[in-house]
Parts: sequence; structure tokens; C-alpha cells
Amino acid sequence: MKLAVASGKGGTGKTTVAVNLALAAAGRGLDVAYLDCDVEEPNGHIFLKPEIETERPIGTPIPVVDRDACVGCGECGRICRFSAIVQVAAEVLVFPELCHGCGGCSLVCPTGAVREVSRERGRLRLGAAGPIRFADGLLNVGEVAVPSLIKAVKTAVPPADLTVIDAPPGTSCPVIESLRGSDFVLLVTEPTPFGLHDLKLAAETVRVMGLPFGVLINRAGFADAETRGYCRDNGIGILGEIPDDRRVAEAYSRGETAIGSLPEYRGVFAALLDAVAAAAGPLAPGGEGA
Repeated sequence: MKLAVASGKGGTGKTTVAVNLALAAAGRGLDVAYLDCDVEEPNGHIFLKPEIETERPIGTPIPVVDRDACVGCGECGRICRFSAIVQVAAEVLVFPELCHGCGGCSLVCPTGAVREVSRERGRLRLGAAGPIRFADGLLNVGEVAVPSLIKAVKTAVPPADLTVIDAPPGTSCPVIESLRGSDFVLLVTEPTPFGLHDLKLAAETVRVMGLPFGVLINRAGFADAETRGYCRDNGIGILGEIPDDRRVAEAYSRGETAIGSLPEYRGVFAALLDAVAAAAGPLAPGGEGA
């Protein structure tokens, strides 16, 4: 099963949930992989403390124009949806930061004046945190083509009984790429007006993608009636709750997991894992189930 853990906004406890779910599943003897796809600000490694075994650069192809061979037809600019390459008078300008690496400009060039070279976007790290296989990416400062690095993270680890995808917050392109191909999405929300507003956006995004999903309420017990009402009225299952517990926040601030610091939370995340399995399909060693 590929389980994506997402949220409509930052600060809801998404990574806390993702790493503790991975630990709970590994504690049951499942083959588990944790993929941190929040490549602009990855922090899963702070809590899982993996031993990094491999680190390599990730690049995407960008166009380079041979001025002598270019006839100024403008076909390269017309095919680019992101204006990464444009014809301005007699010049062809390339904006590498905007390029998504589709290769269309080189394909339509009638004279072969456009070729591609690799541009490093970020770095991919692979390793293990005990029995949990680990992968994350870190985008280079100034880069904006996040989906290319997310794709690299998602394809870096072989399939597991449970692959936990820690998605970026929000509903933008990086989130879409992170969720694509998931079997189930767990939306983590907090019972605040901002949390509910962004939960609605996230839920609509997942619906449009056609993915099954459920909600986890973090810091539950504090003014969460509106969140519960929204989920009830829209047929969205609430799969679990994490109480508003200062000790969890304190463990987070120390870079510790809830399961590791507070033994009673093993039951909380074990129940959440069971709820996900009930909603999405059974989890079993050896790849059986969803």
C-alpha cells in the first residue's frame, strides 16, 4: 500500500503522524518505506534519524540554443507552456529556473538548434532507519521545479508492504505529484478556522484526483465541532484523533517521536494504522492486501 499523509496547511502535525505510522507498521513486522516528499523543507530525518547510505544529485534536462543553427522560427517558444524558452526579436532566451524538462522544444526545432543539458535541481538521499527504508530530497536554493525531485524520491525505493509518503503541505503542484499514484490519502488537520479552511481545499483536491481518503484530527478536543460537522456533512471518515497533549509537542521539539517518548501512543498509532487498513484495504507482510 502507498499511503500519502498530507495536509492543507503547514503545522498540523503531518510529519509527526507520518513517522509514527511508519514506526507502528514496522513494529508489526511489515516491510516499511518512508519517503519524505516535502523537498523544500524535509524534516522526517530529524525524527527517524536514518543512516544515509547514498546521496546523489538529481537533475533535469534544460535547453541550450545553438545561435548559429537557429533560424528564429519561434517554434520552441510556442510549445513551452511555462515560457522557459521564448523568441524575442532575433534572440532566443532560455530561463532555466522555469524549465520543467519536457524536451518539447528540442523535438519541434526544425534545424536541431536546441539541445538539452542536465541542470542539478537538488539532492536525493537514501538510507535506513532501523528496519524502515528511507528516502528524501532537498531542493537547491533558488530552484522552483519541485515535481522533478519528488518523482526521484518516489521512484528511489522498491515497493514495500507499506510506503508512507510524507507530502508537502497545501494543494499546489508538489502536492499533486506527491499524491499521484497513492492508494489512500490521510489528511491531517487541526481544529482551528485556518485548519478547517485548508482541510476543505485539500479534500477537494483529493476528490478531483479520484483518490480515497480520510481525516485525522490532531490536537483533538479543542473546538473541533466544526471540523467534525464538515466531515459528517460531506461523508468524510474521521479515522483517528490525537489529543491536545503538550508532551507530544515537547517530544517534537527535541526531535523525538511520540511512540518513542510516550509508550501510550503506541496504541494510538496502532489504532490509526488499523483504521487506515479498514478504510483502504488490509496490510500484511509480503505485499498482500491493497
